[in-house]
Amino acid sequence: MKGRLRETINLKGRHRLMYLENAKDEIRIEQLEVYAYHGVFPEEKREGQTFLVNAVLYTDTRKAGLSDLLSESTDYGDVCCFITQWMKQNICNLIETVAERLTQALLLNYPLIAAIDLEIRKPEAPIELPFGCVSVKIHRGWHRAYLGVGSNMGDREKYIRDAVEALKANPMVAVGRVSDLIVTAPYGGVEQEDFLNGAIEIETLLEPRELLEVLHEIEAAAERVRELRWGPRTLDLDIIFFDKAVYEDEELVIPHQDMENRRFVLEPMNMLAPNYRHPVLGKTVSQLLNAVAEKEGEK
Repeated sequence: MKGRLRETINLKGRHRLMYLENAKDEIRIEQLEVYAYHGVFPEEKREGQTFLVNAVLYTDTRKAGLSDLLSESTDYGDVCCFITQWMKQNICNLIETVAERLTQALLLNYPLIAAIDLEIRKPEAPIELPFGCVSVKIHRGWHRAYLGVGSNMGDREKYIRDAVEALKANPMVAVGRVSDLIVTAPYGGVEQEDFLNGAIEIETLLEPRELLEVLHEIEAAAERVRELRWGPRTLDLDIIFFDKAVYEDEELVIPHQDMENRRFVLEPMNMLAPNYRHPVLGKTVSQLLNAVAEKEGEK
C-alpha cells in the first residue's frame, strides 16, 4: 500500500540536483579590491581598509561555451559587484566570518555555482611586525543527501508532510523529490503499530553534523521522544547518504547503519535513486533491495 506524497522538484530558484556532478569547471576572480570596515579594533571599523578577494567558482561552463550565451553562465562581473556590495554592507569582526557568510550568500544567489573557493586577504592588518599579507581561505559548496523518514504514531502522513515543509523552510536546504510512502512492519522486535516510510532527496549547504542537528530539531517539533530503541515515534528522520561520504562519530554513521538490510529504507530510496551506489559496499540501491527481497523469499 502506498501513500500519495510525491512532490515535484522545488529548488527555490537554485540549481538542479543533477548539476553537481558536472560542475567541475572554474571561473576565477583574482585580487578584487574592496574597501570595507571589517575588524576587531574600533579604528578598523571607523577608518576601514583595503581587502583583496580571490574566488574560484566551480560550475559547468560547457552549455555556455557551446551556446555563447551569457544567460547560460555565471556573470563574473555581476559576482564582483555582489562581493563588493556585500562586504561594504555587512560588517564583521573576523575575516573568517566574512569568508563564511559571503560564500553562503554567493551560493544562495547564483544558481549555477555548485561550490566556491574563497580567499579574503587583509594586506593592511594591524600587525606591528613586517609581513606581506594575512588571509583566510575556505571551500564551501552544495551537497546532495538522501534522508529516510518514518512515522507510526498519530497522523503519520501529516507528521511526514510537516517534516518536508520544515526542510523546505530552511534556507540551507533545497528539497528535491520525495518518494511515495510505503506501509512497513516495525523493525527491531518491539510490538507497535505499522510505519509509514519514505525517502527525501535534498541539496544542502550544511555539513553532516549540522544537518543532523536540523533533523533533530524537526523531530523535536513533532514531539519525538527517544525512550526506547526501535520504539514507536511520531517522526523519524535519518541521513541515509551524504554525497559519497563515509563518516562515523558517536552520534552519526553515514551511510546509515545497516541500511542494506532494511527494506523500509531501500524501497523508498529505490524510487528516487535506484543506481546510487553505496560507497562502502559498492552495490547500487537496486541491487541491495533485490538482495533483501531474495533473503525474504528464502524464509
